[in-house]
Amino acid sequence: MSTFLIGGGWDAPEVYAPFLRAVAGERRIGCLVLDEGDGADQFARYAAALHTAGECTPVPLLVPLGGRLEPESALEGIDGLLVCGGLTPAYQEALAESLDRLPGLLAARGVPYAGFSAGAAVAARRAVVGGWLVDGVPVCPEETGEDLAEVEVRAGLGLVPFAVDVHAAQWGTLARLVTVVGRGEAPYGVAVDENTLLTVEQGKARVAGRGRVHVVRPTEGDAGAVVRSYGAGEGFPLE
Repeated sequence: MSTFLIGGGWDAPEVYAPFLRAVAGERRIGCLVLDEGDGADQFARYAAALHTAGECTPVPLLVPLGGRLEPESALEGIDGLLVCGGLTPAYQEALAESLDRLPGLLAARGVPYAGFSAGAAVAARRAVVGGWLVDGVPVCPEETGEDLAEVEVRAGLGLVPFAVDVHAAQWGTLARLVTVVGRGEAPYGVAVDENTLLTVEQGKARVAGRGRVHVVRPTEGDAGAVVRSYGAGEGFPLE
């Protein structure tokens, strides 16, 4: 199965096109939106972006704030799943009871997964859900903390082996991921710019879109990390 990670942004609807091409059947795209009171409006925004990228039928899957996804019923009649953006810790909580079930259901039913911003972050085995401090020291702007102070890494879906951070160039979150990897809280990580897609399939990852993907790997023997950036058309093997 292919996994599609979008780093946020609304200026490049074409980043959805590879995901849509991977979807079979009637292209009914379930759009999982955490509903903070404006769920219908948020769904409409993603539906418009999907329609711009290709022919499909978006289907709203609205989960209220504090609610939980029931994946068996949510995926009924769905050909592709897009987990949308919003408050990343709340998305992780909405998926917390289905982390062991959802990946198997996607594989069994042949349903490709795409994640936008928060949806990309929770696709990881170890999900960076927010925070801007490490032991009280700032590592990224406070406004990127997602209502968390200390950086938190939680259990994710495990669709990709690396941790994921998003809005990398725009929000300055690369430093947060560097810290997470350097502390050994994830084996390695990728930080995805806005309007940028990372497609993961068959043991490889490749970049498309207007920005870059920054791969963070630990260094040997200390708590450091090294970063290499990849642009559109470039890729790297999974570890």
